[in-house]
Amino acid sequence: MRAQIGVGLGLTVLVTAILTAVWGRPALVPATGFGILALAIEVVSVAVLRPVMAQSLGRVMARRGIGMALRLMGIVVFVLAVVTDRELFPPLPSAFGYLGVLVPLLFMEPKFLK
Repeated sequence: MRAQIGVGLGLTVLVTAILTAVWGRPALVPATGFGILALAIEVVSVAVLRPVMAQSLGRVMARRGIGMALRLMGIVVFVLAVVTDRELFPPLPSAFGYLGVLVPLLFMEPKFLK
C-alpha cells in the first residue's frame, strides 16, 4: 500500500504541476483535489480486491465490480463539482487531474496486488 500511495502522490504532484503550468493557478485546486480522489479510489479498490485474489473467479469479479463502481462514483463527483462550481472546478483541469492519476494507477494495479 505504501508504494501505491507514494506513486499516487507523485503522480498527483506531477499532474498538478503540468496542469498549473498550462492553465495557471485556477488548475491548482481541481488537479490536486481530483488527483487525491483518484488515489483514494485506487487504494480502496486494491484493498478490497487483494484478500480474494486466490479465491474463485466469482468472488474476484464481484470485488472488481466494487472497484469499478468506485471509479464511476469518481466520475459522478467530477460532474457534480463541475456543474455546481465551474469557476473552482474548470472541466478540463478537473478531468485531467482525475484521469492523470487514476489511469496510470489502474495500469499499475496488478503490481500493487502482489
